[in-house]
Amino acid sequence: MAQENVEFPITGKITSVNVKEGSKVAEGDTLCMLESMKMENPILAPVAGTVAKIELSVGQVAEVGDQVAIIEY
Repeated sequence: MAQENVEFPITGKITSVNVKEGSKVAEGDTLCMLESMKMENPILAPVAGTVAKIELSVGQVAEVGDQVAIIEY
């Protein structure tokens, strides 16, 4: 089974987490929302599959390159 490591492309604060480990996602589904420069930015699933790992919490500050999730497909 292949894995896709999803990383944050920008720095910001997590305002919502829409999935949990074991969730099935389709390509383009929103994994979480990130507030950056007073704008809400959805972090989207790049592939369809199952969320194998996600360790996010609302209010957490994310840096560029931090891991969002691992999706197995």
